[in-house]
Amino acid sequence: MSASAIGYYGDRADELLSENAHPGSGFLSEVCVEWERAAQLASELGIRVVCVRIGVVLHPRGGALATMLPPVRLGLGGPIAGGQAWLSWIHSEDLMRLFSWAVEDPAVRGPVNAVSPGAVRNGEFMRVLGATLHRPAVIPAPAFAMRLMYGEMASVILGSQHVVPEVATQSGFQFSWPELAPALRNLLS
Repeated sequence: MSASAIGYYGDRADELLSENAHPGSGFLSEVCVEWERAAQLASELGIRVVCVRIGVVLHPRGGALATMLPPVRLGLGGPIAGGQAWLSWIHSEDLMRLFSWAVEDPAVRGPVNAVSPGAVRNGEFMRVLGATLHRPAVIPAPAFAMRLMYGEMASVILGSQHVVPEVATQSGFQFSWPELAPALRNLLS
């Protein structure tokens, strides 16, 4: 098992990205490609290799969601850079279940996208998050502000990746939290 990231695909606008999509360009894509290449060396020894490409993991005590919560709770949240970028997310519980499934099912090999089938655009994500917290989420965050705050890492926030979990869904994996609103209600209740 190798933990990789959907950064493998780079910023791809509205392109639908399954595990068969080619890697993107840029630093994060290059790191993911090299990481997965190193993991695949084990297959030469007859070892089954699964590279789990993890999306934005939702949990209130860490990661992207924890960063978004304070401004949204204060009524200062809103769409980032116009809100049109795709955000491919996964509930933390589904991520743990997906790892267990990939370990236990000997038919699973190669890349597996660890994202919910319910990817949304950033603006919709912020709207649903605001509604879940009973706060408005209408104050936009311009791209230049993200670049000032996060520097080179802003590309991760501003990039668009519409990733689908094709391998998992075609292999019978059942997501407990495939839609954003119920997932956020569960995480924030």
